Amino acid sequence: MRDLKIPEQRHPEKAHRPDQEQPKKPSWIRVKAPTSQGYKDTRDLLKANKLVTVCEEAGCPNVGECWSQGHATMMIMGEICTRGCTFCNVATGKPSALDAFEPGRVAHAVQKLGLKHVVITSVDRDDLDDGGAEHFAQTIRAIRHRAPDTTIEILTPDFLKCAPSALELVVEAKPDVFNHNLETVPGLYLTVRPGARYFHSLRLLQRVKELDPTIFTKSGIMVGLGEDAQGVRQVMDDMRSADVDFLTIGQYLQPTPKHHRVDRFVTPDEFAAYEKAAYGKGFLMVSATPLTRSSYHAGDDFARLRAARLEKLGRA
Repeated sequence: MRDLKIPEQRHPEKAHRPDQEQPKKPSWIRVKAPTSQGYKDTRDLLKANKLVTVCEEAGCPNVGECWSQGHATMMIMGEICTRGCTFCNVATGKPSALDAFEPGRVAHAVQKLGLKHVVITSVDRDDLDDGGAEHFAQTIRAIRHRAPDTTIEILTPDFLKCAPSALELVVEAKPDVFNHNLETVPGLYLTVRPGARYFHSLRLLQRVKELDPTIFTKSGIMVGLGEDAQGVRQVMDDMRSADVDFLTIGQYLQPTPKHHRVDRFVTPDEFAAYEKAAYGKGFLMVSATPLTRSSYHAGDDFARLRAARLEKLGRA
């Protein structure tokens, strides 16, 4: 797996940073190493189609469970990001040119895996005029052609340096779920997500709803970075003001000593309290557990999300 490289090789832009202590994980965080045949079959299919997954690139703790079930979050537009967020395990640098055949390969893999729901994400591509928006749109259209019954969730960058038409390209392709993660509370952006802007990301989610109210919107944050409960609840309020449907909250796990330190491990009871508060604020779906990630159980959550909307419409 790619994340076995030492930090100085994988993250040269972070090599000058002092090492941060990596605390021992509590019992509720630990997961078993992937060994199943299903995991190996999924890995081999993705490798054969020359596809990158955020599961590997970001060192997701759920990779064994998800790949064993034939689920994977595919990462388009390469494996080199133009940003250098301090929490992220994806390598930073100068990306290669876009691969025009990648949308077709992604669609083929989705069809071959027989996915009912697929999540497509990407690195940030600030080197491209549209931030990769047209590539996202082409990938959505290719999946619709090869696997018309598959529902599509996208997890996009913020398109910070692009014209408004970039977002419009993606929305016009009609994904079923548009996800863009706020990642953390606004007070931590300078240290955690320095290349991004909190209110720009919030406005991006709001704009999706304005362009197409039928698309579900989704966003997520990590906890354990140094935020407090009041800050998390304020983010919830901000998301609801932008009409975000689905919230995910998960524990931040430090990939290497060169990354942002873990401030603390949030307890399962605290996650349960966040979930209760979020439902009280009007989210249609909430996933808040230590191991929650943006695409973890995304297919099952989408089915519940759609059912929650229908129930809400029935009450209206």
